[in-house]
Amino acid sequence: GGGAAMADGEGLLSVDYEVHGKVQGVFFRKYTQGEAKRLGLVGWVRNTSHGTVQGQIQGPPARVQELQEWLRKIGNPQSRISRAEFSNEKKIEALEHKEFQILK
Repeated sequence: GGGAAMADGEGLLSVDYEVHGKVQGVFFRKYTQGEAKRLGLVGWVRNTSHGTVQGQIQGPPARVQELQEWLRKIGNPQSRISRAEFSNEKKIEALEHKEFQILK
């Protein structure tokens, strides 16, 4: 296995997420968007009515996993993540979003 297999070999992954804890009113969405852009991922993030943040991530599996780790353990300085749940993980043929957006 060479290091260049990332682009085509692994394809693309889509995964939904929901993050619980102190994640609203602490710029969590903005930081998530920044982290996703840094990793070259697309998708979206939004606040829910029940105090969590949810969204979708799409991109190369290794990068998606990096953002999952960030959502699970790190977050931004003001946030306090209690847990992150991931669902609907699936391989996709093409990205379904043009960028990573913050939805209202």
